[in-house]
Amino acid sequence: MRKGTSEDVRRENLTAVLRALMVGGNMSRAELGRLTGRNRSTVASLVSDLAVLGLVDEQDPVTDGTVGRPSHGVALSTSVAAFAVHPEVDALTVAIVGLDAQVRRKVRHEFKQIPSMMDVVMLASTIMAAMGADDSGFRITGIGVAVPGLVRTVDGLVRNAPHLEWRDAPLGQAFAEAMSLPVHVANDAQLGALAERDYGAGRGVSDFVYLNGGASGIGGAIIAGGALLGGAHGYAGELGHTPVSGSDRVDTVGIPGSLEAEVTREEIVTLLGGGHMDPEALESALLSDRSDPVRAAVARQHGYLAIALGTVVNVLNPERVVLGGFLASLLAYDPQGLRAALEARTLAPAMEGVDIVSAQLGANLLLIGAAHRALEPLVDDPASRSWGSTD
Repeated sequence: MRKGTSEDVRRENLTAVLRALMVGGNMSRAELGRLTGRNRSTVASLVSDLAVLGLVDEQDPVTDGTVGRPSHGVALSTSVAAFAVHPEVDALTVAIVGLDAQVRRKVRHEFKQIPSMMDVVMLASTIMAAMGADDSGFRITGIGVAVPGLVRTVDGLVRNAPHLEWRDAPLGQAFAEAMSLPVHVANDAQLGALAERDYGAGRGVSDFVYLNGGASGIGGAIIAGGALLGGAHGYAGELGHTPVSGSDRVDTVGIPGSLEAEVTREEIVTLLGGGHMDPEALESALLSDRSDPVRAAVARQHGYLAIALGTVVNVLNPERVVLGGFLASLLAYDPQGLRAALEARTLAPAMEGVDIVSAQLGANLLLIGAAHRALEPLVDDPASRSWGSTD
């Protein structure tokens, strides 16, 4: 297809309407026109096409305060979704996530030992098949997988996921063979940053740094000028391996004194009594414990976190720092303490106006990011997709 054809224009217009609804939620045709810059008749035609494709539902006319006849409401279809898979060293989480970034269903399975690649593929495939049988009304477009490691996204080859002990693991191929659905594998922190950019704490912010902490370590990603900063081979943003101390303590790739070696979820969980804790349980337990050992551990981890973030703020001058996973819990424990530690390690002009905030999408952040990576091909070309089903 040649660029600039009527088909190209139609595709771009359909995509613009879909993206407006994904980010802004349900709205009237008139609002869609204002947001996308399309006139009333064009929006009506586009919405009609998307409704025929099963991607949106039209609602009764609504009054939005403007002069003229009421405009029909438009909502994303609740049946269009993707599977999201997030493996970590201690658990596997699988979900169905809709176009509207809502988690429709979620299953978490805890591991007693670090899973192999095939352990994850077979268990996730079994869970997804069961979800499909139970929720046959969903139309599944594909599978998004958020991996705590370096991923070659073109084919889903996991180059190195040190906590999982996977190297050059053909995860994308294995999932495609097991499920017969399009598969999209990417680094979990990068997916989290993109999800926060579109639906959470990064909305309306052109430049921000995202750090996520989980059982599999600390991952990072950078949004610059509204786009993901990938680097030469897509591995940019690995802030967890930034040296922050002279300690002999090493992270899983052997780097001594790194952020990931010094700031760990395991230390916090141990102080709180140990055992398996999902993200919500960890934050609840941490915020309710103001004992001296916990206070000291949080302050120490804040100090190391501030060293890594200080370098980033001085070099990149972001508008915002977004923390996810247990790092968001560390922030919630003492926001002023973390900010003071960061201000002590940054240039005052670079730090002016920099917000330090928690990821808004909470425990579902990486699942939303993974699913929406799988939904991207549909959004980029709504009319060309042949629909899948969980039947």
